[in-house]
Amino acid sequence: MDGLNVSIAFFFLVVGVCQVLRWLSKRLLSPGTRGCLAREFAGSLQLCTSCLELRMLMEIGPWGGGFGLDVVLTLLFLLSAVHGASFDGASANPTVSLQEFLLLESSLAATAAKLLAQAAGTGTGWAVTRLYWSWELTQLHFIQNLIAPECSSSIRASLPHAAFVEGSCSFLFHLVLLKVRQSHPLCRVPALAATVTFLTYAAGPFTGAFFNPALAAATTFHCSGSSFWDYIQVYWLGPLAGMLAALLLFQGNIPRLFQKNLLYSQKSKYKVPKAKVTAQVEGDKPQRKGKGGKSNSEPRA
Repeated sequence: MDGLNVSIAFFFLVVGVCQVLRWLSKRLLSPGTRGCLAREFAGSLQLCTSCLELRMLMEIGPWGGGFGLDVVLTLLFLLSAVHGASFDGASANPTVSLQEFLLLESSLAATAAKLLAQAAGTGTGWAVTRLYWSWELTQLHFIQNLIAPECSSSIRASLPHAAFVEGSCSFLFHLVLLKVRQSHPLCRVPALAATVTFLTYAAGPFTGAFFNPALAAATTFHCSGSSFWDYIQVYWLGPLAGMLAALLLFQGNIPRLFQKNLLYSQKSKYKVPKAKVTAQVEGDKPQRKGKGGKSNSEPRA
């Protein structure tokens, strides 16, 4: 359990450092694009380092550390909740940034800058974690350094099956995100954390359940067993297709591409009366002539 305690301390340290980066960006940078890019960099750094350490615990922990999958999933839920509460509007996920672009919430230049910031943050997180592992503070890190050069691909299913799994995970994640993104953080954060934990538990044995192209690139693209094109299809095209499907199902259209709703009919909430009753007004009272030519006053609602 000493190795687990060291990993937990590492998680706290990473979150603290990234919080300092976010605080400095607010103090030193403008609140516009630069501040947004700094938040994306810090969020991607935090997410990548935490994910790499957590995957190490998931792979080595059951036989090298004496703890089971339940411990790792509990840590995953808690870390996902911490990420959701501390990211300060950043997504640290290329498919989420592309979704914001398709929803007309971000320009093309801002979206491209976010993707670059996410790539830089993920690459920095990978380098920092590898340096941390090289110190071999625990037996788990010693084992990780031994097996790291011989890592195998996270794709443990046929290529179409693996792409479908990653696409389905992305579809469900984005569907939940679209549903709760305007909700209060007390509801949004646990909902997204529970979704990520469930998807990791269900799809982890097949693809690792990344549904985040930047995170997958830093974690498994360098491992042997699959070609670069295989990784592209499973971890980039699969999540992108899942995001598009979720957006189309939730919105009925993709605002950046077309305005017409393809799935749901737009009904006006104001009812137009079918017929109008004409009346002659005399002395502020509506009157109607009968058959005998006499005028009868009748109150109308």
